[in-house]
Amino acid sequence: MTAPEPPADVVTRLRAAGCVFAEEEATLLVEAATSVSGSAREKHRAGEKRAAGNQHLDLDKLEALIAQRVAGLPLEHLLGWAEFAGLRIAVGPGVFVPRRRTEFLAERAILAAQTAHPVVVDLCCGTGAVAAAIGAALPASELIASDIDPDATAYARQNLADRGTVFTGDLFAPLPPTLLGRVDILVANAPYVPTDDIATMPSEARDHEHRVALDGGADGLDLQRRIIAESRRWLAAGSTVLIETSAHQAATTVRLLREGGFDAHSVHSDEREATVAVGTLP
Repeated sequence: MTAPEPPADVVTRLRAAGCVFAEEEATLLVEAATSVSGSAREKHRAGEKRAAGNQHLDLDKLEALIAQRVAGLPLEHLLGWAEFAGLRIAVGPGVFVPRRRTEFLAERAILAAQTAHPVVVDLCCGTGAVAAAIGAALPASELIASDIDPDATAYARQNLADRGTVFTGDLFAPLPPTLLGRVDILVANAPYVPTDDIATMPSEARDHEHRVALDGGADGLDLQRRIIAESRRWLAAGSTVLIETSAHQAATTVRLLREGGFDAHSVHSDEREATVAVGTLP
């Protein structure tokens, strides 16, 4: 479906509110406010072209979406989804929106797989974007995801559907003991923003995402320390731990992994401005 054209003032209003990609956002908001008749929807499923007459732009809904976006609400929360690794990941108010830079974490985890059916645990999974991307690339993998935020895990269950098991709780605490010694790939995008730096984050994150998804403690590495310290008993021989971190924190994350008994290094993507610390069991 090609959504109706945005009303003339939509792009102007979004640009005035500071939206850098105002044209693209306008198109997405119009799409979100456009309904399709049942018969047209069935034609679309059958691969037929939909006629413009079968679409209806709800101007009241569009105005409500624009007003919320201008007020600073994240675009993804308004749309109900975020694009990640070619997937549409369901998101909603309050939850952490998966960042495109974290696609690099998912890619490195996929490269680390030594078999087509690894046991993968995604800690601090948020809405399950990383696990979903790994599952799409490795459909025979066993996926387990965990996060302390029940709002986030509700979306993770939706995004993983029947592809994985999602637990709500603190890091490893909710995982079943049957996983002990079986995990081949442990991936974590744990919060790594230092507490005092949260106040300097963009308002979309600071004001609209739960603090538990952002706050990494005094130096940003509190959760990374816990993950590394608690991970060994869950891991299989030759397993890999991958942790998203920042470029300036990477050396410390690597040191923590080495102190925990891992062979460790970091990898960086200039394209995505993303850094991942990688640890492997000797």
